[in-house]
Amino acid sequence: MSAKVRNIQNELLKRQEEKESSARAYPRHFPLVIAKAKGMRVTDTEGKTYYDCLAGAGTLALGHNHEVALEAIRSVIEQEIPLHTLDLATPLKLAFMEEIFALLPEGFRDHSKIQFCGPTGADAVEAAIKLVKHATHGKSILAFQGAYHGSTQATMAMSGNLDKKQDLQSLLPDVHFLPFPYEYRCPFGMGGEMTAKLSASYTENLLDDPESGISDPCAIIVETVQGEGGAIPADLEWLRALRRMTAERNLPLIIDEVQTGIGRTGKMFSFEHAGIVPDVIICSKAIGGGLPMSMIIYKEELDVWRPGAHTGTFRGNQLAMATGLATLRYIREQNVLRNVEERSRQFMARLGNLQERYEAIGDVRGRGLMIGIEMVDTKGARDQLGHYPPAGEIAAAIQQKCFQNGLIVEVGGRRSSVIRFLPPLIISEYEAEVVLDIFEKSLAEALEAATTPASC
Repeated sequence: MSAKVRNIQNELLKRQEEKESSARAYPRHFPLVIAKAKGMRVTDTEGKTYYDCLAGAGTLALGHNHEVALEAIRSVIEQEIPLHTLDLATPLKLAFMEEIFALLPEGFRDHSKIQFCGPTGADAVEAAIKLVKHATHGKSILAFQGAYHGSTQATMAMSGNLDKKQDLQSLLPDVHFLPFPYEYRCPFGMGGEMTAKLSASYTENLLDDPESGISDPCAIIVETVQGEGGAIPADLEWLRALRRMTAERNLPLIIDEVQTGIGRTGKMFSFEHAGIVPDVIICSKAIGGGLPMSMIIYKEELDVWRPGAHTGTFRGNQLAMATGLATLRYIREQNVLRNVEERSRQFMARLGNLQERYEAIGDVRGRGLMIGIEMVDTKGARDQLGHYPPAGEIAAAIQQKCFQNGLIVEVGGRRSSVIRFLPPLIISEYEAEVVLDIFEKSLAEALEAATTPASC
């Protein structure tokens, strides 16, 4: 590689740093300029190739530039389909809607409605809250510790992360947080199956307690696997209990499927693992086939808001509907969900073996191809469950070693201590093995560097 090529990339990165907002995030971890991408690989302007296990934060279900998505884009252009239609109908839009409804559980698909929203998941979350407030006239929202629902003021109010909202005022009021069944760091200090049981009991008691201090809830919003919270899967019995108690009290249950939906966990929708049906489903990321799209799907009895109650200029993004439709059909016709299950077992088996070898790996968890490895500080004091404290510095060091070795992975969770894998759903057995090889090498290098005394 010539010095001239390196200088060009450095100059581009410098220009980005000078002109782009200080709120930019990923370039701080991955200082590269992407020149091209295909499948699960991206190539920078220096010609170096990386395996991408971030995949647009889970957006790219079929990886970069999959042929079915490219063909869908070409088809829209060749047919002169309007790119932007607000909420006016097109044959493409109706076909997309029909494909979505066909994915829904029986008994829900024929009695549900869809609302297209602005292009981000956060907008769909806000639409869901407006929907249930119109329908129930309730005021309070019940969310969960560790949740992440977006970066707008309202969605941040429903998210657990304190760092990003400490300096903000006037967030959405009347949001109250419940304990999520995070078994490894049990909020009740119990662990095991007691975590889910106590969380469910706490929630049900709160709903019935006239002295709870929480008035007129309009909904409970939950992720079945907390993504940014650290790839924490909810216990399935707990999800069933949550559905039972909300149904008994006629309290809408909103499931945020922005990251978990469209096959990410091995089912088309993650709530299917528990055999439940929510009142509202929030979709974004992969639903658009790699292009901006978000929506809510909900039971028709909630459809009481007035015309224009929720709008969005780009809710008629025809390119995203085309790529979304093509992606959904491909996942269904090519049995991609089976690959998700097989690759998930491959990842979990290999990572489980690493956990046995490295004490610094505190927990390996996830569902489908939404996997987290929680790193811990073995020099710290153990908690009452016998677990070491989270180690964000170690996770960051592993992430950087991975990047140097050609692998892009995200970090998240408490104190950013969780290495997260979100590869494309079509990752092959060979690609998964290469990714795991790079991760194992990077893990060993980072841990060795952490234990090697610095030279004077």
